[in-house]
Amino acid sequence: MKKIKKDVLNELTPVEAYEILENNSKIILVDIRANMEFLFVGHPKGAIHVPWIDEPDWVVNENFVKEIRQLILGGVCDLSEGSPPIILICRSGKRSVDAGNALLEAGLKNICHVSEGFEGELDSQHHRSSVGGWRYHGLPWEQC
Repeated sequence: MKKIKKDVLNELTPVEAYEILENNSKIILVDIRANMEFLFVGHPKGAIHVPWIDEPDWVVNENFVKEIRQLILGGVCDLSEGSPPIILICRSGKRSVDAGNALLEAGLKNICHVSEGFEGELDSQHHRSSVGGWRYHGLPWEQC
């Protein structure tokens, strides 16, 4: 299993992220996509939704770091061992880099992001979920 480093943004494939989540119940999976994406495109089962950028203004959520800190405190009683790993997922792995770096800059540790995101990159026909991403790999997901 891949080792998570504390002070850098760790990159995980969707399969690596799923395996880590399956083997450690303290890890938090955060879907950072917009509300519409989370609800209507679908999301990994068990993911907590905290948008990084959201409608209607499509600006960075000024409370993002605060909301992530609240998630950590909600799941951990003793921070002496450090915060639990957080895995961020977006559509294609780009927004999660920015969000992850913001968390690191705010002093959080154990931050990962899913390199292919939930839907992956566009294919030659401009379709997603056909060349990479959480869904492409057949990992558990749900849709509202």
